[in-house]
Amino acid sequence: MRSIRCMVVDDEPLARQIIEKYLGKLPEFEIVASCASAVEAFQIISQTEIDVMFLDINMPELSGIDFLRNIKNPPKVILTTAYREYALEGFELDVVDYLLKPIRFERFLKAIDKLKSSVHIYKVQPEQQTYDHAPEYINIKADRKIYKIGLHDILYIESEGDYIKLTTPSKILLSKQTIGNMEKELPGDRFIRIHRSTIVALDKIESFDATMIEIGKRQFPIGRNYSEKVSEILNRQ
Repeated sequence: MRSIRCMVVDDEPLARQIIEKYLGKLPEFEIVASCASAVEAFQIISQTEIDVMFLDINMPELSGIDFLRNIKNPPKVILTTAYREYALEGFELDVVDYLLKPIRFERFLKAIDKLKSSVHIYKVQPEQQTYDHAPEYINIKADRKIYKIGLHDILYIESEGDYIKLTTPSKILLSKQTIGNMEKELPGDRFIRIHRSTIVALDKIESFDATMIEIGKRQFPIGRNYSEKVSEILNRQ
């Protein structure tokens, strides 16, 4: 199981040190970047995989809120600030939690618990993958709601720009996230990415050949870069 990659963004050195100290007590977390401004953080987040960002709201040049609004597919975010009035605005941006300075360690741990329950963020390396204890559902944000979707109900997932379209027998949900992030949340023994824009449920495949997969009335092309892996898995089923 690899560590959870964190970035701390705060213009106050002492505030960064406190978060870093708290994270240092949790062995599953790794601090990969510590930034004094949103501008600096923007450069890092565009080049480095970040799972969780601890983000101060009140910073010069670019506030944490404005920074968050301008990131495509942001990581999970825990906001930090000395000003309580920003809480509502932060939660409208779908942050995990809101920590009011000065941050006490016990309150910090509550935010970490929320983080762990908000998404299956713990990831393992491919050679160690196991899904014996994988969740039977995922949470999908769409239409300003959180939908609890059973894994057994998912037929296929398609990429549409900055959104994904998740299809079940009873509904179609449009959620703002990348198909790559969605792929990470799904158990690999039940779902397979067959194209850069398509993930399908293995148990819903009705027929297939070297270039195409059929589910219901839909046919999906198998991408050239995925064909070898797809063929291996399907022929093993």
